[in-house]
Amino acid sequence: MTGVVNHLEQAWLAGVFAPVADELDATDLAVTGALPPGLRGAYVRTGPNPRFEPIGRYHIFDGDGMLHAVTFADGRASYRNRWIRSAGLAAEERAGRALYGGMFEQVYPDAGEVGDAGSMKNTGNTHIVRHAGQLYALMEAAKPTRIGADLSTEGEWDFGGRLRSSCTAHPKIDPETGEMLFFGYLPRLTYHVVDATGDLMRSVPIETEHPTMMHDFVTTRGHVVFLDSPAVMDFASFFDGGPLASWRPELGTRVGVMPRDGVSADVRWFDMDNTWIAHFLNGYEDDGGIVVEGCAMDEFNFGLAADGRAAAAEGVLSRIRIDLATGAVTREALDDRVGDFPRINDDRTGLPNRYGYVAWYAGDSTENGFDALVKYDLHTGASEEFVFPGCTVGEFAFAPDPAGTGEDDGWLVGFVHSGDATASDLCVFDAHRVAAGPIARVHMPRRVPFGFHGNWFAAD
Repeated sequence: MTGVVNHLEQAWLAGVFAPVADELDATDLAVTGALPPGLRGAYVRTGPNPRFEPIGRYHIFDGDGMLHAVTFADGRASYRNRWIRSAGLAAEERAGRALYGGMFEQVYPDAGEVGDAGSMKNTGNTHIVRHAGQLYALMEAAKPTRIGADLSTEGEWDFGGRLRSSCTAHPKIDPETGEMLFFGYLPRLTYHVVDATGDLMRSVPIETEHPTMMHDFVTTRGHVVFLDSPAVMDFASFFDGGPLASWRPELGTRVGVMPRDGVSADVRWFDMDNTWIAHFLNGYEDDGGIVVEGCAMDEFNFGLAADGRAAAAEGVLSRIRIDLATGAVTREALDDRVGDFPRINDDRTGLPNRYGYVAWYAGDSTENGFDALVKYDLHTGASEEFVFPGCTVGEFAFAPDPAGTGEDDGWLVGFVHSGDATASDLCVFDAHRVAAGPIARVHMPRRVPFGFHGNWFAAD
């Protein structure tokens, strides 16, 4: 393909972040160790992979989405990657060059060149989920993008014209009802419910005091929970070349709790110490209150460093308790290890869970990113870890054992990247024994760039 990024001097375009230039199908991948017979399905992860040389300085959030799928069947593994071909990327492919700017340098594309694609590219580069048999690639500033089983791009989806807001990159799928619950904060905070068949049934606007950046939220059996931090969006600043969001601690932090069938007037707002959480582990109802767990920090620095990297957004695994009777909100650190990308067995979403899995910085320097995986026993406080010295670790998703009955009966799957950024493996852990290390390493036919979120999709 022509026009692929060729200037890798920018930080987010080098090392493990460097994009790949092609789409590939490979079968019978080399494996070190043994693949479990019960591991049948596909691990699919999205991430940024710019198709063309960026205009000006590049931020990792800007890259065109690329899907990477490793499929397991009959004891073998295969690989496929595909760009998410948004309307904006299609316009750039016609032009043979980048037309859109990014987080560092806002550039308005010429309407004659992009046509119906509009002034913002929906990259779908942040997460991928499956609901009602349909795959959706997600970025939080836009609508979902429907993806075919072969990773082909089917286009934006607005649920028959009913979705009028953006869609978070972190929807929750209720394991008991089959509903998909999500929100969008652009142009205003709105909560949505999609039923088990894939129909959008409810959209509820929620009043907030400020245009808050919210990346994730929490659902329980009876409630939805929003963290209203002083991470304030400023679109006028962004369109003038300034930062898109800033941390304004004087505004304070609130946590909003709304019945799942409620409306804006039903939201109860509780004040708490200033907190930012990019990614939640889970939430559930407990003894007249709500427990929320995630990787928390006291503030989020939106400053953009001179080398092109954004300030770190990782926290420590923490537990927030909301007493619905007294209104008291407390935050307790469960560890002092810095990490992010918290995951659970998704069959426990919104329900009490015992185990959690977090990518962690084990080394003295965070320059190369996460290098370890930690399993937490949230009942006993115990943990176990496995470190990949000199490597970069991505998010690990839980793949349930179809023959299992316990919460941690299954496997953890995720990409690990070599320290010299020349190779990638998909590592498989027995979730019972994380400290023992991977039971299998599937060697990718060529390097997979570091990316964001992925999911395990069991075979039908």
